[in-house]
Amino acid sequence: MKRIVNETLRIIVKIALNLFFKKIIVEGKQNIPKNKAILIVSNHQNALIDPLLIATHSGLKPYFLTRASIFGKSFIAKLLDYIQMIPIYRVRDGVRNMEKNQETFDKSINVLLDKGSMLIFGEGSHSTLRNLRPMKKGFSRIAFQALERNPELDLVILPAAINYSNHNHSGSMVRVSYGNAIDPKSYMPNHDALIKATAAELEPMIVQIPETDYNEKLQELIDHQVDLTSPKAVNDFLDHGPHTDTSAKIPYLRNKLMKLFHLPLYWIWLWMSPKVKDEAFIATFKFVIGLVGLPVWYLTVYLLFNSIGEKSWAITFPILAFIFLFTNKNGQQ
Repeated sequence: MKRIVNETLRIIVKIALNLFFKKIIVEGKQNIPKNKAILIVSNHQNALIDPLLIATHSGLKPYFLTRASIFGKSFIAKLLDYIQMIPIYRVRDGVRNMEKNQETFDKSINVLLDKGSMLIFGEGSHSTLRNLRPMKKGFSRIAFQALERNPELDLVILPAAINYSNHNHSGSMVRVSYGNAIDPKSYMPNHDALIKATAAELEPMIVQIPETDYNEKLQELIDHQVDLTSPKAVNDFLDHGPHTDTSAKIPYLRNKLMKLFHLPLYWIWLWMSPKVKDEAFIATFKFVIGLVGLPVWYLTVYLLFNSIGEKSWAITFPILAFIFLFTNKNGQQ
């Protein structure tokens, strides 16, 4: 039953992600090994969207660590367990709770010992800044402990990079890149060496905007419509300047029509948005509102028009709403 629910959710979420984003580019899938234990190490810029992208666009069925605070209610905890999330405790969750992390590490190690896959965000936190932040020790600890339990385990570290053209809005682009697999046995038991090797593989795959004058440089990239999902395009612009003098175009009319045809869902977002204090969760809330709300809204409109004898509009309105949703492409940040 758990497997059926997981597979069904995976398909639904993959379809929803492809509707939410203008384009999802996946690179380096040939680097994903088969029949091995895989510890995926990724950057983390966009809250729940990041693990959903890896889970649906890797061909793997990874477990992933999630902050323990969202497991507070039993129903939520069971749901998260169904989609293979494992709680990880932080200092802010209480020093006593930190002891529970050993159980978390044990579960993660057992996944790898069964030749499954685990997803860990190596930076240890999320941020919408387009940079690779310092890597934490957690993933190397799990890798080495798994190898201590089974020295013959065929385990690899798989670097994964996620770059967004726009973290907050639907209709944008995202690029998911998989790098060359790393053999952790070559670095055991040196945590620093494994962390440096993983960071070295990730850095070229992640857009890096210098911290000095970060906002000004980001705005220049946006103004010249540089592909913010492409490290090569960004580096080329930062090193050599613009090739053409262009300015970003905003699909104003399409965006307004999309909101008009989905007015109740837009109102829900307007009501919820002030409660979202962390920018990295904006896309997550929008995605969840759409994932749950779109089917309900389309069905409600269909039944409403049918009830008043407007059968043609019962079909036409949802179709038009879907068209404006699908063609609402925002592009850059």
